[in-house]
This record gives sequence, C-alpha cells and structure tokens, in this order.
Amino acid sequence: MSNKELEKEFEARVYTDADGNTMPYRLLMPEKYDASKKYPLVLFLHGAAERGDDNDSQLANGVLNFATKRNRELYPCFVVAPQCPANSAWVDIWNDILSEPMRMVFEILQALQKEFSIDQRRRYITGISMGGFATWDTIERMPGYFAAAVPVCGGGDTSSAYRIVHLPVWAFHGEDDQIVSVQYSRDMIASIKKAGGNPKYTEYPGVGHASWNYAYKDPELYEWLFSQEKKTAEKKT
Repeated sequence: MSNKELEKEFEARVYTDADGNTMPYRLLMPEKYDASKKYPLVLFLHGAAERGDDNDSQLANGVLNFATKRNRELYPCFVVAPQCPANSAWVDIWNDILSEPMRMVFEILQALQKEFSIDQRRRYITGISMGGFATWDTIERMPGYFAAAVPVCGGGDTSSAYRIVHLPVWAFHGEDDQIVSVQYSRDMIASIKKAGGNPKYTEYPGVGHASWNYAYKDPELYEWLFSQEKKTAEKKT
C-alpha cells in the first residue's frame, strides 16, 4: 500500500475537553474490531516539524508502518497519533507540571479507554525527536502507565532514570544525528543500566536524524513491543 492509502486507515478525529479546548488526532483501529476482545494501544508522538492543526502532518514519519498489511494481521491494535499545536511542545523539559498538550493527550487516552475495549496491560508509547523526548519524559513521570516504551532520537532526564529500571525500553538513534545528539540516548541508556535496568538500544552507524526510517521498519521491534505486558491492570477509580 502507498503512504496515501495507509494514511486513510487512520481515522481523523478531534478531541474537545470540558473547557472547549481541542486537539486533532488520528486513530488506527484493529481491522476486525471485536468489542468482546481486548486490544493493545500504541501512543505515537510526532516531532517538532509536524506541529499544527491540519490533522495530517503527524503521520509523515514512521507511524504509518503500524498500518501495513503484515503488521495489522500480526498485531491488531489501536494506534493514536495526536497533533501538538504550533508553537507548543509535548514537554517543557523538565518541568514538574504536565504540559498542556500532554494533558490533552491523556484525556484522549482516557476517552478511548471508555469508548473501546483496550487492554490496560498492553499500552505502549513511542515517539520521534520532540516526541522521543516526550516518550522519555512521560515514562519517567508515569512509570506505571505504559507496558513498554520506544523513544526514537530523543533524550530524557538522566537523574530520573532509576524510576524506569523495570519498564521495557527499546531506544533508537542515528550515530550521525546533527539535530538531536546521539549522546542523549547513550546517556539515558547508561543511566538506566547504572540504576539496575536492562534497556535495549539500537544505534545506526552513519545515520542522521531520520533514524525512524529504520526503527519502524524493523520487524523485531513489533514482535518485541507487542510481547510486553504489565502483570496487573490499573484499578478503577
């Protein structure tokens, strides 16, 4: 399928909160959705260049690979791709307060949890560049929410790495990245290991910023990601 055909698999939606604030997002559903079954959910956070309100740009890099025929057959799931507003960012590094865009993202996740049959034990987060930073930041803030994380060409707060030693993480980065230094990923991986964790890390020799072109085309990534499961679901409040 072409990229245009894959894009059509992602339904265009807009979330509106209690105060009337809106956030566009795209949603990929399992091809043969059955409400009697529970499905994994993947949250994809795009990079800085895809910010705006066209509800399309956030599909430009990487996430369409979840919609290939092979992946949809092997790994039926929900994929949520929200769009961060222009002149905003997913995270205000390293502010103690959740950013406004990420507050909206989690409200979207909560709404989808009520609308569809989603397995709370198999929620995953991944993102590229600005979204890679957000992936690291989010799991450090909320280490128990997701079952696994895949940060691509991002970076995190090394002083909080101890909080995610038990979370399955597979990070990716290009060795020659001139936009986000590869040292960010190296430092996070080293910090998690120092704290007693065992994260996975793939560094692509000779590759620049667009390491997502390689990461999301790796069949092993999907096999690994969808095999991760939390032992217990969150209690309902």
